[in-house]
Amino acid sequence: MTIKISDACIGCGTCSSICDEVFEMDGAHAKVIAQKDIPCVQEAIESCPVGAISK
Repeated sequence: MTIKISDACIGCGTCSSICDEVFEMDGAHAKVIAQKDIPCVQEAIESCPVGAISK
């Protein structure tokens, strides 16, 4: 499993607010800070308004 954030990211911060163990904001976009297979990753994927997160 590799968690990725595509260029479609609009920097809304939803993923980092849901799962701050894996995502953080880096300027205007989110970035993956840890590859962890934890439940909040799936919640962040489903909550991303532009579908920019995959695993």
